[in-house]
Amino acid sequence: MGRLAVAAFFAVGAIAYAGPPVSKSEATYRQLELFARVLSYVQNNYVETVDEQQLMQGAIKGMLETLDPHTVYMPPDVFKEMKIDTSGEFGGLGIEIARRNDAIIVVAPIDDTPAQRAGIKSGDQLLKIDDEPTRSMELARAIQKMRGPAGKKVMLTIMREGFAAPREFAIIRDHIRISSVESALYGGIGYVKVKNFQDRTDATLFKELEKLRTQQGGKELRGLVIDLRNNPGGLLDQAVAIADRFLPGGLPIVSTRGRDGSQATEERAKDRDTEKPYPIVVLVNAGSASASEIVAGALQDHKRAVLMGVPTFGKGSVQTVIEMEDGSGLKLTIARYFTPSGRSIQERGILPDFLVGESEGVLTKTESLREKDLKRHFRGEADAPELAALKPSLPENLRPWDVTEKLADYQLKVALNYLNGSTGGPPGKNTARAP
Repeated sequence: MGRLAVAAFFAVGAIAYAGPPVSKSEATYRQLELFARVLSYVQNNYVETVDEQQLMQGAIKGMLETLDPHTVYMPPDVFKEMKIDTSGEFGGLGIEIARRNDAIIVVAPIDDTPAQRAGIKSGDQLLKIDDEPTRSMELARAIQKMRGPAGKKVMLTIMREGFAAPREFAIIRDHIRISSVESALYGGIGYVKVKNFQDRTDATLFKELEKLRTQQGGKELRGLVIDLRNNPGGLLDQAVAIADRFLPGGLPIVSTRGRDGSQATEERAKDRDTEKPYPIVVLVNAGSASASEIVAGALQDHKRAVLMGVPTFGKGSVQTVIEMEDGSGLKLTIARYFTPSGRSIQERGILPDFLVGESEGVLTKTESLREKDLKRHFRGEADAPELAALKPSLPENLRPWDVTEKLADYQLKVALNYLNGSTGGPPGKNTARAP
């Protein structure tokens, strides 16, 4: 055996014997050393001067992009916008968006905003914002481009099923003041639309219910429709408070479990300010996500409400928001949540008791964006239903009345007619106060 062959033999032997096993913490430390070495090479040898802050933020984002789609790093300006969102006031267009594969998709336009008035619809694909393509654009960047001072125009290029070619929508920003709850009265049956769960949403809901009772001379409601359609979620404590308002004290509302089932918590209804046990219908659709699904699941599990609509979004995870020293923020998925009966709605969503589409006999006109469509989403404990296989279903005791004859909202019409039949119809002449 020549010298070269012997040297090669010993070299291979040295590689094959790696010594004692490396601990997990030691392996992590070695990876950090590797990161520091790569950073040093870039700082010292890259062809142009680099922005070190931008490099570090890019590294953090890259790390989090190996996790689920709801875990994100927010630079200071984006984190500031997120806090504005929960306060309910900002300058912008009023669009909830999400990423599906390489595309940015409209989850839902917010009611009574420039986006909705311009005709933006759930499921629209957002191709450009002011001539800047969105294909590789981060969600935070897209949101930031659509936000800004009221009165300024934003040009959106939209592709939609049924369009032969992309179309441009010129939308003027407005000062968006999102009142998280709206109400109406239909012949003694209340209607409350909960748009999202922000600061004081529960208190606002209570005021709207009191207003409805005042409108009919202090009489109790015959029934209530809670509209959670296109409600993307929001603050968990507000969702719990709203479910609590309709459930007797002591009943579970939602439970959460962290890694390996650890850090399990459970929220229960408190025996105070509970609404009377009038019948309730909850309206949901593919835009009903997260906190909306917690409320719908709790009321459905306890048979406190009948759910109508189409299957919900299917986001069964809980995030916490951590503010960093430099004003940036980390939204981190820390747990999965479960309905009172122990259901995980992750990926599957909540299946309504009665499947009612936007028009009679049709469940969905287009395939809407759901959790199962998001890249890197957690797999659910049960398979999501095949939407194409679902058929419309209606309750038997529908009682149409003059109040609902001219309603364009088919799902709301079905809900009101169901409650009208459940309560034996209105006393006296049918009248309605609409929004």
